[in-house]
Amino acid sequence: MALEFTDLNFEEEVLKSDKPVVVDFWAEWCGPCRMVAPIISELADEYQGKAKIGKVDVDSNPGISARFGIRNIPTILFIKNGEVADKQVGAVPKSVLASKIDALL
Repeated sequence: MALEFTDLNFEEEVLKSDKPVVVDFWAEWCGPCRMVAPIISELADEYQGKAKIGKVDVDSNPGISARFGIRNIPTILFIKNGEVADKQVGAVPKSVLASKIDALL
C-alpha cells in the first residue's frame, strides 16, 4: 500500500530516506490521477523494502507542492538521496514507472 506524504512528514519520510522514494502528486478531482492510483499501489507492494512509494494530495499539502513547482497532476517525482533524480508528468503505463524505479536501485 502506498504511503501518505504530507507537508509535515515529507522532510523525514522522503528527503532523509536511505531508499529511493517515488512521490505521486495527485488530487481527488483529477481523472488521470485516478488512473495512476492503482499502479502506484501495485508498485508500492512490489518494491516494498527496496523503495518508498507514496502520494501527496496537492489540495491538502500546498507547501510541498509549491516547493517542487507542481503545476500539472499527476506528477511523479523520483527522489534519491534527497534530490529529484527523475520526473514523470501525466498518466503512463506501469512499465514506464517501474523502469524509472529500477534505474534508481
